[in-house]
Amino acid sequence: MGFEVHQPYRLNRNFAPDPKVKKKDLTNLYFDDVNRELLLRVAEKCYIPATTMILEMLDEGFSCAFSFSGTLIEQLEKWSPDTLALFGQVARHRNAEILAQTYYHSIASCFHNKTEFAEQVRMHTTLMHDLFHADPVVFENTEFTFNNDIAGSIRDMGFRGIFTEGVDRILDWRSPNYLYTCRDIPVLLRNIRLSDDIAFRFTNRSWDKYPLTADTWSRWVAQSPGDVVNVFLDYESFGEHLWPETGIFEFMRHLPGELAAQDVPAVLPSKVLADYSPVGTIDVPETISWADIEKDTSAWMGNDRQRTAFHALEAAHVYAKDKQVWRYLQTSDHFYYMASKYGSCGEVHSYFCYVAGDEAFTTYMRILADYEERALRYTKNRRAAKTLRILSPEKAFHFSSPSGFIGHTAYCLDQFCELLSIVPGDSFQYHLERGDFTSWIRKILDDTELAESVKDCTERQELIDLVCLRRQQLWNHLR
Repeated sequence: MGFEVHQPYRLNRNFAPDPKVKKKDLTNLYFDDVNRELLLRVAEKCYIPATTMILEMLDEGFSCAFSFSGTLIEQLEKWSPDTLALFGQVARHRNAEILAQTYYHSIASCFHNKTEFAEQVRMHTTLMHDLFHADPVVFENTEFTFNNDIAGSIRDMGFRGIFTEGVDRILDWRSPNYLYTCRDIPVLLRNIRLSDDIAFRFTNRSWDKYPLTADTWSRWVAQSPGDVVNVFLDYESFGEHLWPETGIFEFMRHLPGELAAQDVPAVLPSKVLADYSPVGTIDVPETISWADIEKDTSAWMGNDRQRTAFHALEAAHVYAKDKQVWRYLQTSDHFYYMASKYGSCGEVHSYFCYVAGDEAFTTYMRILADYEERALRYTKNRRAAKTLRILSPEKAFHFSSPSGFIGHTAYCLDQFCELLSIVPGDSFQYHLERGDFTSWIRKILDDTELAESVKDCTERQELIDLVCLRRQQLWNHLR
């Protein structure tokens, strides 16, 4: 059994640019005061009582693994050191294992260039060593995000194994209850049904197995064919998502005894890797995760605003003199809050989100735009950087037609170039006749040269060619 333990730095919902704020105070400007309040609430409801219980279980012979994000550790150090001390006891316990992840619980593994991903993994392993004297050998990526390239990267970093979701589409007819390999690294697959029996169905009164008891669940585990059943949960399931009155703590307290009664040992991931051999290989060309019904990246990159923010963040590496802030902005939660899902997945998103999707996106883009604006003087070519920078929603180009906004917005020159090819003809003509393209390029992007070259354009393709050529020239100056 394994647990993912994480808290993000949520963005300041009331953010407004303030040039008087110095670099050392940016975290106070960009991030919300609610972070301390939420951390202390989760510590009281989940971390402290659940960890106290887990420590007793470990003393009695139970085994489990923990994956702590660096952003959680930072917040505990500042606001709840006693909770961190409890986690320290767990980390040093002989029956617990610490897993590696990205320090910032980020989506860096989805970047085309994996250098940043590798650096965050190194930062996390260093933190685990320095804080807990633990040297993780098994990796758990953010929300179990996984594909062939990620597997290869983790193999090259020297890890012995990696966790991911046991989704049917990568297994075909096979069971998740065995060890497999991907790109020559052993893969431990989460058993979705048995994990979600606890995480999501435990309080579902319409479920035909309700109420779930430890003896029933342990019997299901014992009856599962295969070598190993990997159960992995969000740690906040205990006390925060599933309140004490649901019986979740009683369930866990009885679990070790009931598993023992079924002759089912709790085994650490590293022991699984030592005791079992892979029975086959899996091929994962498309990224999977444990999020939502889709089990893909749509929780973070499923709509246009999420993809806009992701590509803006990835391109922002050239502005990232202050890498700490840039890395805080990579935390997956920011993109999760921007989702626009419906049904049961939408309900889950709504539960976890402290802001609505539109507000989350607007706040994110305002902060990223301010961050890049402040970084202009440190870039290789300030003029190119200014024209290519991300813009706040107030400065972005909103494509319209005579009847109003048509739903397309360019937050930078890159996106402007792409949208010019797909916006309807009436919108293109509307802006061309008004001189909006030239005006925006001159006043907002501050690129007089490009503005002059496009001011007499009458054809769409001519404008596209000029804008895209200029974009490439500017990126060549900046890289």
